[in-house]
Amino acid sequence: MERMMGWLRTQDRQLLLIANKRSANRWIQACLGRWLGTITHMGGATFTLATGLLIALASSSDLWRTAGWQCLLAVALSHLPVAIMKRRFRRLRPYQKLPFINACHHPLQDSSFPSGHTTAIFSWLLPLTLAASASALYMIPAALLVGLSVAWSRMYLGLHYPSDVTAGFLLGTATSASIVSLWPI
Repeated sequence: MERMMGWLRTQDRQLLLIANKRSANRWIQACLGRWLGTITHMGGATFTLATGLLIALASSSDLWRTAGWQCLLAVALSHLPVAIMKRRFRRLRPYQKLPFINACHHPLQDSSFPSGHTTAIFSWLLPLTLAASASALYMIPAALLVGLSVAWSRMYLGLHYPSDVTAGFLLGTATSASIVSLWPI
């Protein structure tokens, strides 16, 4: 078991190094840095809670109003286990533990595990994707692109390990799926 855990830690670090790598091309680096530095905020509590509330209150259709409330509830509820796990595990963020990691300006200081941004974005995306079922062919890939971009940005910015964002993905999706199944559209 100890050998397996060591192997998993090594894989976690290797994936982090890939995600955190900077391009030698300054133009590509500037574009990528701006894109990931912006998209990461889509996973923040302010964005996910505010847009869920906005959809719930401003929608004229029952379908979208319900999806908005589902988003709001899923994001709020998913952060209960996030808060508990962050206090329980107290994992240092990659930039705090690994001196060669590229970190963003003013990085977060709280625990790394699990990723709250990844949890929030995947909690928020499922109700919206299901509400847009008529255009699922376009919505599912778009939702995955947004969610995975937020998850990747967290590693690119030196704030999370791949296992942190994987746990966030699982927590957010499970919470959202539970809300949607208990409160169908």
